[in-house]
Amino acid sequence: MLDALPEVVDQMSEPMVSQDVAAFYLLSKRVAQSVKVVMSGQGADEVFGGYFWYPLMAAESGSPVERFRRHYFDRDHGEYLATVGDEYALTDVTTDYVAARLAEPFADTFLDQVLRFDATTLIVDDPVKRVDNMTMAWGLEARVPFLAHTLVELAMTMPPELKLKEGGKWPLKAIARGLIPNSVIDRPKGYFPVPAFKYPQGAFLDFMRGVLDSDACRNRGLFRREMVERLLAEPMQHYTRLQGAKVWHLALLEYWLQRHVDRR
Repeated sequence: MLDALPEVVDQMSEPMVSQDVAAFYLLSKRVAQSVKVVMSGQGADEVFGGYFWYPLMAAESGSPVERFRRHYFDRDHGEYLATVGDEYALTDVTTDYVAARLAEPFADTFLDQVLRFDATTLIVDDPVKRVDNMTMAWGLEARVPFLAHTLVELAMTMPPELKLKEGGKWPLKAIARGLIPNSVIDRPKGYFPVPAFKYPQGAFLDFMRGVLDSDACRNRGLFRREMVERLLAEPMQHYTRLQGAKVWHLALLEYWLQRHVDRR
């Protein structure tokens, strides 16, 4: 995994901090030896309400952006300002953007707003993009049937409460009954874990430290040194709301800049 990381970052069209990116790259390398087209489940969680944070958001009170932020924002704006150097200290454009997108017309409920936002923004800018980047690196095509526009349009007409039943994605589970084993349908939701990036230690932490302590990083001035040193000192004590290691986020962004910007 660590040996492949330079190649992985080189294939990123933009910085991608999700821990599964490198795993998708190595998996795609192996699969491409046998086939040229694969089916991917990307989009099912966003379209059919499969993530754990949707019911948590629904139970909150306050404005839509406040309910969304408490469970989804990686870091609050105050922490962002404490992380970046003065020349990068923007106003809170994230909150303004999310609030505007959630407030767009034709969503009946708060959950309708969130699912629409995820289907039109999150999917495009994160999971689909990273899987596409990592598969196409090996000439492997990943098709996404759950994002067929007719299926998405149909799903958007369903009450969100229907999607969130029985732990989420209830319409897909109901359709699948009798077609595939219940043990598959009802198994706990999983993901593609890469513990080395989620629990930084050993050689992986040494790599992150080397990136963040490099002359390139220090001269760039993107990150405040006190924040970098705090995260490096306690890498497994600082996680985002979605359980991403913050030190990995900083290291990946800096490493991407070194590979894509500094080498021009």
